[in-house]
Amino acid sequence: MASAGRQIEGWPRRSALIAAVAAVALLPAGAGQANFLTDIFKGPSKASKPPRHATAPKRAAPARAAAAPKQRAARHAAPAKPVATTCAPATFRIALDVGHTATSEGAISARHVAEYVFNLHLARRIEQRLKADGFAATRLLITEGKARASLVRRVATANRMPADLLLSIHHDSVPDKFLEEWEFEGKKSRFSDRFSGYSVFVSPSNPHFKTSLSFAELLAREMKAQGLDYARQYSQPVMGRYRHPLLNKDTGVYSYDELIVLRKTRMAAVLLEAGSIINRDEELKMGSDERRDITSAAVAAAVTAFCGVRAAASDPPK
Repeated sequence: MASAGRQIEGWPRRSALIAAVAAVALLPAGAGQANFLTDIFKGPSKASKPPRHATAPKRAAPARAAAAPKQRAARHAAPAKPVATTCAPATFRIALDVGHTATSEGAISARHVAEYVFNLHLARRIEQRLKADGFAATRLLITEGKARASLVRRVATANRMPADLLLSIHHDSVPDKFLEEWEFEGKKSRFSDRFSGYSVFVSPSNPHFKTSLSFAELLAREMKAQGLDYARQYSQPVMGRYRHPLLNKDTGVYSYDELIVLRKTRMAAVLLEAGSIINRDEELKMGSDERRDITSAAVAAAVTAFCGVRAAASDPPK
């Protein structure tokens, strides 16, 4: 109430004080008028009462001077929080990209199982979990064909959908130089127990990089909250050309700008390496319903949080 701090002309001092008390009583708590009564009590003495027209400016000035530091302090002490939209799961469109194809299978696990098989099983479990949580517009993106051609097709399909978010599902391996040989069910195979863990990748070239990174952070934190560890080798010099910048050393979010499915899609896009299938112990976990449920729960929690704040994290279109 800007007028509450003005002296009313023509009233005796006693009446003015009563009116001031009544006015302050009507103010809402924390209204910033704490100096109003102080101004009244600090009025001129009875011996030398100045004219009424000279008193109002003198009384209004201290109130303004006192309010300004408080306003400045409030701005520094309590920064404004981002405004979040209300999440509408039924209309939030998610594309679950099944990494690789039946023709181009990706990595081969320590026990002769194609990565594509792991990707498809996990993506279906995630789809079920998201739909159970109300995200009815979730769609599996399954592509056919050889590697390069299938990458181009999957990006084109994703861009036509369109989607609010693309999550590409993969399972990890290691560079050939780390592989060792062993025999499984009478057949020679290769493995590496040296590395394990999940990892999350984003591309700085994605037109919605900031939004992609926002979801990647949410997903990585949820994976960690489920008791999982991330794959740390991608930040190490030993990885050579497979080394990538680590954007968050606490949760395992990496930058990877050469992945077409992240770089060329026109929506926020994140790639999840759910774990290493070339690691013999972790491969067994990756094939279990328990681990798929854990990963699905992490994805669903991250999607729910992301749906609620996506407007605050969105980048302007390029």
